[in-house]
Amino acid sequence: MMQYIALLRGINVGGKNKLPMRDLRDMLGSLGCKKVQTYIQSGNAVFQSADNAKVLSAKIRNAIEKRFGFAPIVLLLSVDKFKAIANANPYPHAVDEPTSLHVWFLLETPSNPDLETLAGVKAKGEEFALLGDAFYLHAPDGIGRCKLAEKVDRCLGVATTARNWRSITKLLALTVENIS
Repeated sequence: MMQYIALLRGINVGGKNKLPMRDLRDMLGSLGCKKVQTYIQSGNAVFQSADNAKVLSAKIRNAIEKRFGFAPIVLLLSVDKFKAIANANPYPHAVDEPTSLHVWFLLETPSNPDLETLAGVKAKGEEFALLGDAFYLHAPDGIGRCKLAEKVDRCLGVATTARNWRSITKLLALTVENIS
């Protein structure tokens, strides 16, 4: 069995696209996933499955659409891939402020990213880097004030889902707890 980390995009705590994590855990279990754990209400899960990522991602998306009426982006990463992205963090000085460091996980590597536009809206003190299929942003004044953050998807030209460093480290910790 392969251990995966699922990152769902567009899941909200309340209102539109609400998906309680208890329902997500149950749904993943009904799809044959084992040792399912979720983290916070924004669509994060760690589990084991015998299915390959592409097949399982489609199954999860279809099951959510059938039950809840919306089909979120479901990005499945092997634990090794997720760790590699975390280990490639070009801003190790920012890990002590985990809500100021964000990673956008990309469904594919951008073929023609517009990094010039992103550089043009970057505020003083902000740093960003595109490394393959991950985009890293250190926004020391907070993501809510960061104009660059709202342009990432459009400028990269691929579907993404972002997590702050706190979520990344918690998901990594769940992978350790999940192995046995």
